[in-house]
Amino acid sequence: MNISSIIVQAFPERSAALQGELAVLPGVEVHGAKEDGTIIITVEDTPEQTPAKTLMGVQNMLGVLSASMVYNYCDE
Repeated sequence: MNISSIIVQAFPERSAALQGELAVLPGVEVHGAKEDGTIIITVEDTPEQTPAKTLMGVQNMLGVLSASMVYNYCDE
């Protein structure tokens, strides 16, 4: 099991749309967002994706200014 917490900083006007786009990604759960465009998500391993690959994909989404992994937990 591998779980990571990611802080996404987006353009505020894209925040709502990004939350929807993030929520449908495999292993991603959106936990909250602020009006300034900050979105908090967690990412779990899936058969098709690791959290690191998901992070790279999130960084390239339209409207994302930055995405930073702030916590990672790994256990068998």
